[in-house]
Amino acid sequence: MASPLLSVSLDDVHAAQDLLSGVVRPTPLEYSRALSDRVGSEVYLKCENLQRAGSFKIRGAYTRMARLSDEEKARGVVAASAGNHAQGVALAGQLLGIDVKVYMPHGAPMPKLIATQAYGATIEQVGTTIDECLVQARAWEAETGAVLIHPFDHHDIVAGQGTAGLEILDQCPDVKTIVVSTGGGGLLAGISVAVKAARPDVRIIGVQAEQAAAYPLSLAAGKPVAFENMQTMADGIAVGMPGDVPYALVRELVDGMETVTEEELSRALLFVLERAKLVVEPAGAAAVAHLLGRAGQHLDGPVVAVLSGGNIDPILLLRIIRHGMAAAGRYLQFRVRVSDRPGHLARLLADCAAVDANVLEVEHIRTGTTITVDEVEIGLQLETRGQQHCEEVLRTLRGKGYQLKFG
Repeated sequence: MASPLLSVSLDDVHAAQDLLSGVVRPTPLEYSRALSDRVGSEVYLKCENLQRAGSFKIRGAYTRMARLSDEEKARGVVAASAGNHAQGVALAGQLLGIDVKVYMPHGAPMPKLIATQAYGATIEQVGTTIDECLVQARAWEAETGAVLIHPFDHHDIVAGQGTAGLEILDQCPDVKTIVVSTGGGGLLAGISVAVKAARPDVRIIGVQAEQAAAYPLSLAAGKPVAFENMQTMADGIAVGMPGDVPYALVRELVDGMETVTEEELSRALLFVLERAKLVVEPAGAAAVAHLLGRAGQHLDGPVVAVLSGGNIDPILLLRIIRHGMAAAGRYLQFRVRVSDRPGHLARLLADCAAVDANVLEVEHIRTGTTITVDEVEIGLQLETRGQQHCEEVLRTLRGKGYQLKFG
């Protein structure tokens, strides 16, 4: 059992699991040979990206909303979300017959907006962060009496998210380490309650985007504190300040809190797409990003990495794939100045082909204060096989006398 001082117990999580029977689907736990080879321990992926509405959020949203009184349900609910919680609340509202209003930030991914509307919710876009949306949601609650369904700061939300932890224990009874993508902390707190009650020896690690890492600051301060100026592609975990309920649980139960860079997030998303054949959003890849960053370091296995969501805009996915390829040394961009005479471009492309570099784009620049009338600057974008091949391409071109410019 969890400590009596904590607001959520193992019994609460089991009760949520009973409530969610037939509503959520137990998500697969998939072995990843590629990630296991990199980490040096058995690694499994808990595929919450395959959950209904594309993330774990339906677990907590339905648990919270199903427990409302008939009078509260009649007043409707309001939520604030960048997308995944919005979809979870909207789907729960559809299943329970509750009117849903959602405040979403400007710039929220279009597929999340469309899906939330498709579940019947009314959407209003305000601000650029979840925290700004929460201010508006609380104002709507005060004005209309609608019940605020907080994305993470409520014991029912945490208990519902914790049902993913019960599934992990059933699917991998000998698990030694669980790594969880973390925003406000509801999923991390819930999994910790469920797992630590039965297996206190399991090490649980939360992972945040470096550019939205409120938990390390808060844990150091001994209370929830705000992270200013969030700038991350991982909108699903871009939360400015932890909630009181999950913070207390995380402080008591979680063994470590790590951060990952934007480059690590994009590499992880690309890795999961290529090697596990799974589509995840940047927030959903944070746990894998941490594991890839620890390649070669000892980590007690079996390890379970939670893929928290898979709702990603295809346009953003294209950008992140290219970003991830560049971060992994598989995408090379530079400029080179040559004589503006027939045959020089062909020779440059032949030299690239000779080292198996695939040319993606070619740009000619003939005007500039430093370019003479008989010169042309050529911008090349190349696809390579990885960092070692990238270095080979650069070494070969420089050896042939090309002066390469970057940036």
